[in-house]
Amino acid sequence: MNKKNMILRTPLIVRFCHWCMVFLFILTALSGLSLFFPSIKLFGLVLGTPQLVRALHPIIGCIVFVMLMFMFLKLAHHNIPNKDDILWLKNFKKVIMGKEEGIPIGKYNIGQKFLFWCIMGLISVLFVTGMIMWRRYVSDYFPVQVVRIAIFFHSLAAIGLILLAIGHAYMAIWVKGSIKGMITGYVSRAWARKNHSAWYEQEMKQVYQKELKDNEKTKSESPEIEHKPA
Repeated sequence: MNKKNMILRTPLIVRFCHWCMVFLFILTALSGLSLFFPSIKLFGLVLGTPQLVRALHPIIGCIVFVMLMFMFLKLAHHNIPNKDDILWLKNFKKVIMGKEEGIPIGKYNIGQKFLFWCIMGLISVLFVTGMIMWRRYVSDYFPVQVVRIAIFFHSLAAIGLILLAIGHAYMAIWVKGSIKGMITGYVSRAWARKNHSAWYEQEMKQVYQKELKDNEKTKSESPEIEHKPA
């Protein structure tokens, strides 16, 4: 891959965490659905026997939570809403039609930011309620009524998170180049300019400044040629 006309969008550590989390989330979601809906217990086969499903589901869920918290630390500062997001909302129809030109969009648009905060909120609810429900280790410390309330909110949050994950996957497919960017980490400059113009301008400034420094360093390190008289 020629990186000359590419921009690094997602660092390796974030990509690795993202894809590991996706795989584990699928296991957690399928096993959780098999526990909640006995009629689709076949979903639980991804983890083995029903006993294994009950034992592994909360453990994998905790790992997903930790990975999402790591991504939160890495990405939260890019997902803080700003005044440019209002302009994005006002031009929502243009964005949907693929006419984002002229609309300043940072590394993530307001739709992506909303998705980010919803996912982080729901995974927090799932973690807290899941801990309360964890019969083998924790649930005995809580009254039955509290455990039942935790089960209710855990189920709601799980369904909400699954729907958001499906929506996230659909949008990634819909915006051509997004999945490739999450696999390789790089996106083309044309893609960045079209979909995230404000972020593209920031990145180009950094590239230009780096090139200037490299040129100055090369000039300073190059030996001066002595011109001797003939």
